[in-house]
Amino acid sequence: MLRIILASSSPRRIKLLNQLRIEFDVMPANVEEDIEGYLGAGQYAMEMSRRKAMAVAKKVKRQYDEDTYVLGADTVVTIDGFILGKPEDENSAFGMLKLLENRWHDVITGLTLINTETLNCISEIELTRVKISTFSKGFLERYLATGEPYDKAGSYGIQGLGSLMVECIEGCFFNVMGLPLYKLSKMLEREGYEVLSWI
Repeated sequence: MLRIILASSSPRRIKLLNQLRIEFDVMPANVEEDIEGYLGAGQYAMEMSRRKAMAVAKKVKRQYDEDTYVLGADTVVTIDGFILGKPEDENSAFGMLKLLENRWHDVITGLTLINTETLNCISEIELTRVKISTFSKGFLERYLATGEPYDKAGSYGIQGLGSLMVECIEGCFFNVMGLPLYKLSKMLEREGYEVLSWI
């Protein structure tokens, strides 16, 4: 029976995994996230997902059976070659959102699965394009006052009030939330776990 250890405490990733009805534990990985030295956002997101997954996999090696995988994920927002992380404060969040206003940007998630018995690792990335609208007068100030932007890459959440600024997307909606479910299902299928077989 497939079991996942999620190397993240993200409420959004937990909610999305629950949608798949997979048995899973939550075990956050505490790894340093430094964007220096990476050639691009995709490489960075994939490497961070690997680091998170491996940190947890090494802790639990052989404590679970061969049907248990650690899932690491890292989502970044990128525009003009810059990676936008979580804002440090209100000014940082305001600046990010103004940069995104009336423009397309990319949301990239790195996904890694590591078998807890063998430590075999597979990694992939998913990219979604997002168009942010032009803001009406006072919108940004009202949005910042909600507190929603401060724990999210790029300073917005598509699943919350940030949906009011997302004009359209190209690609996987769930990727923008932080866990591309279709991509994850295909990775699991390659490991021998057919979608819905555990229900």
